[in-house]
Amino acid sequence: MNNYQPMDVDLTTSLGSLELAAPTLTASGCAAAGRELAQFGDVSSLGAVVTKSIMMAPRAGRATPRMAETPSGMLNSIGLQGPGIEAFLEKDLSWLMENNVTTIVSIAGNNVDEFGELARILAKVPGIAGLEVNISCPNVESRGQVFACNPVTAAQVIETVCSVWHSDAPVLAKLSPDVTDIVEIAHSVVEAGVTGVSMINTLLGMVIDVDKMKPMLGGRTGGLSGPAIRPVAVRAIYQVHAAIPTLPILGMGGIRTGHAALEFIAAGASAVSIGTVVFGDPGAPWRIANELGQELQARGYDSLREVIGLAHHN
Repeated sequence: MNNYQPMDVDLTTSLGSLELAAPTLTASGCAAAGRELAQFGDVSSLGAVVTKSIMMAPRAGRATPRMAETPSGMLNSIGLQGPGIEAFLEKDLSWLMENNVTTIVSIAGNNVDEFGELARILAKVPGIAGLEVNISCPNVESRGQVFACNPVTAAQVIETVCSVWHSDAPVLAKLSPDVTDIVEIAHSVVEAGVTGVSMINTLLGMVIDVDKMKPMLGGRTGGLSGPAIRPVAVRAIYQVHAAIPTLPILGMGGIRTGHAALEFIAAGASAVSIGTVVFGDPGAPWRIANELGQELQARGYDSLREVIGLAHHN
């Protein structure tokens, strides 16, 4: 079983009012609701489990094939497949609560009102540590434009969620890298009331099967994740932290080692989510936290908090 190794470095951190005992969280969509990871380690010892994005109704997802390998990464075209909010509350969330897992629920909607309804339902559920608002999904009322790619629609979603989220638990907006100016989007969601941001989501990509002369994925395009996107994620986090230094950032995007996680922290992230690497190494969230502690210790730091955003001061 994987777990955290005791060490002299303080790895505790926070996202707004949410205190985290560990700096590594699961990334939404890469560990479902955490139940599958339980055979590999103590899930309650993770910083938090960020659930797969939940929608109001059950969703079948996109056509197959849904995944394709790429150099230093992978494309996925899952399409937010999921059981819907009722089944999630009954089966997944109940398991997380019973096992004392710090839980951040990721929500997604087809329109602004759906985001609000999900937040209203979840606001009544005790024990939820926070919301991650996946605005990196298409708005069916705006010809499929992604909410996160427009500062106006991004702000509308966050305003609606925050208006019904009567809780001190943080609300994190998940930002897309597929924009001209990610700092502009960050400013818009902060003004709308968000506690912090999760960044980055996947980059839109495509692989073509040249034998069949057609896109390899059933949905044609997919989200690129893995080490290939890490420099993009570090750059985006660095820019947002430079513009809004007090904004809590949950960083993600191709983290496979503690050394990579340290890059994100130095750029301005307060904690990191571990995603694609979990498919091949389910123990990665625990391993990376241990490696991060070793990286900090080797450089003479006593705590993770003293390194947050440190790359901006050297």
